[in-house]
Amino acid sequence: MREPHEQNVEVDRTEVHKKSDSSLVAATFIKYAAYIIIFFGFLYFLIRYVFPKF
Repeated sequence: MREPHEQNVEVDRTEVHKKSDSSLVAATFIKYAAYIIIFFGFLYFLIRYVFPKF
């Protein structure tokens, strides 16, 4: 009877964890909120001061 071949197989397991860093989310929110505030401030300036001069 044939003996089964013995093989040493090493399996590397890599675990991927998604990190939800709340400080990164908050910083991104603050950044885009600042963009929106600046955009609307610029629109307000255009409507209030620039357009009436035409």
